[in-house]
Amino acid sequence: MLARRLSKLIPHAALLPMALTVLFAYVGAALWTLRTSFTAARTFPSEKWIGLAQYLRLFDNERWLLSLNNLAVYGVLFILASMLIGFLLAVFIDQHVRGEGLLRTVFLYPYAMSFIATGLVWQWLLTPGNGIEGAVRQLGFPGFRLEWIIDQDMAVYTIVVATVWQAAGLVMALMLAGLRGIDPEIWKAARLDGIPPWRVYVSIVLPMLGPTIATVFLLLSTAVVKLYDAVVAMTQGGPGIASEVPAKFIMDHLFLRSNIGLASAGAVTMLIPVLAVLAPYAYARSRRRHA
Repeated sequence: MLARRLSKLIPHAALLPMALTVLFAYVGAALWTLRTSFTAARTFPSEKWIGLAQYLRLFDNERWLLSLNNLAVYGVLFILASMLIGFLLAVFIDQHVRGEGLLRTVFLYPYAMSFIATGLVWQWLLTPGNGIEGAVRQLGFPGFRLEWIIDQDMAVYTIVVATVWQAAGLVMALMLAGLRGIDPEIWKAARLDGIPPWRVYVSIVLPMLGPTIATVFLLLSTAVVKLYDAVVAMTQGGPGIASEVPAKFIMDHLFLRSNIGLASAGAVTMLIPVLAVLAPYAYARSRRRHA
């Protein structure tokens, strides 16, 4: 009897270190950040309670508002482009093409790179006079110009291009797994009925991929909120602050401007959309588990 009880406790004991890490390192840090956002903390934490003053200052800051606008533009384009390209790549590979294993590796390889490495590579590719512009000029087009990365109106879109290039492979892998889980009899029946392939994908396959699409959307949404590395590597938030994003605003005020309170308010603000996405997803999974 004792041995049976001990065998049941061993898995829980093995998970205890991870549970404590989550409790103290993640939940504890989040609660501390929330508390700090209501204080007058500057270079050092403060016990002076000022209520919502930091949040009022935050949303009165033009740089913060610009960063939110940039993140919204980036998020919409990044999620849509990553899901579309990833799905099309998955459909292509699902046709059992030659060299399928090699193609999967090639498409997924960019995701194995860090965002810093991706940003540096694309910074070189898009720097005027180098990379793509230099290559095209050497091909006999001396008037060709590609100055997106130094254009205030286009800098955000260069970050979209770089990060979609990196994330599309992950979307492809997840979508491909979902496609391979669809019963082949569905395709046989569709061919017998003369239904065009595109109609099968739109009307049958995509609805069946609902859980996979939800997972992909969740992963991409969290990647949008924490966007930082690629921006720092490619543009440093420039030209000026044209490609500023919330994570960079928070890090700058935390480490460079010595304003812990304002940085904490920004961090809590960015936590809200993450929870707004995670909560319905967790609730839906819980309902399915108990159904």
